[in-house]
Amino acid sequence: MSTDVLTDPTKPAPAPARRSATPDRPGTPRLRGLIWLTLRQNRALLWALSALLVLLTADLVWIHVVDQHITGVLRRTGCYSPESWDSNKCWILLSPINRPNFWFISVLQPVVTAVPLLIGVFIGAPLLAQEHERGTIRLIRAQSVSPVRWLAARLAVPGLAVLAATGVLASLMTWVWWTDIVHGPVAFDPPFQFFTYPALGVAPVAWSLFALALGVLVGQLVRRSLPAMFLTGALVAIVHGLVRWARPSFYPTVDAVAPLRAMQPTNAWLVDAKTILPDGSRVDSVACVETHRCDGATGTWLSYHPSAHLVPVQLVEAGILLALTVLALTAAFRLVRR
Repeated sequence: MSTDVLTDPTKPAPAPARRSATPDRPGTPRLRGLIWLTLRQNRALLWALSALLVLLTADLVWIHVVDQHITGVLRRTGCYSPESWDSNKCWILLSPINRPNFWFISVLQPVVTAVPLLIGVFIGAPLLAQEHERGTIRLIRAQSVSPVRWLAARLAVPGLAVLAATGVLASLMTWVWWTDIVHGPVAFDPPFQFFTYPALGVAPVAWSLFALALGVLVGQLVRRSLPAMFLTGALVAIVHGLVRWARPSFYPTVDAVAPLRAMQPTNAWLVDAKTILPDGSRVDSVACVETHRCDGATGTWLSYHPSAHLVPVQLVEAGILLALTVLALTAAFRLVRR
């Protein structure tokens, strides 16, 4: 039978059905597989980190602009040196700098100090604990992708996002602290204070990566979200306390002999101070008051970390945290492989 019987040769042939999806074009990269899946799973995390980074960046830029404006006014009016602050005019011109400095020291520094803890609790701990809690880990193990490759892809997106966000944030915090706080008119914010040290340099990055890896390991062991979050927060706080206790020994201190009852060096971390007796022995200042043994004291012995020790101390601490991060990730990969 001729095909003309079934189709009318005068009518045009019907057009082929169009594909609903956009066809792949040569040279056009498209996200597929694990990368696409991990990006979809971490959309909320990426948006949250981006919003937090934008807000903190806006605050830091505002502090820098305000401080630079006030500093310029003080220099032009001859009110920059502390000797001139006794006058009423200079004090009025200086007082507006208290607001941005207070916001930086009392608000932004505690917030940045808490960022690693929040990352470990809300990002690291639920990462694998939710997979076990929901039972999706069984579906993942049934796929053709190996557990090690799946975990590597699962950690890649949050790990890189945390690294980028904390790196930018730490750089901006250090820049504002060095430019506008330490070298500003007031010039007082010791770098080794409780909230100052964890917010500067490489400390936010190292602590954030460690908290993320520790949370992943705890989530893999506990396999429930809420207990893993609480345990991760407790462990991060404990490790922070241990590292803070050992921090003075990360780098050799500077020993100096100062006059009796002398003030500690500016912006330095005073580790130890003792009173020097006439025979050359050193006695704790509290013991001097209680026993009255220091009547003939000749001076004060000081052991301290100057502000120049901030970088070497942080590098040693970052190395320790990096080693702990590698150990935590190695343990997590071994557990997933099993």
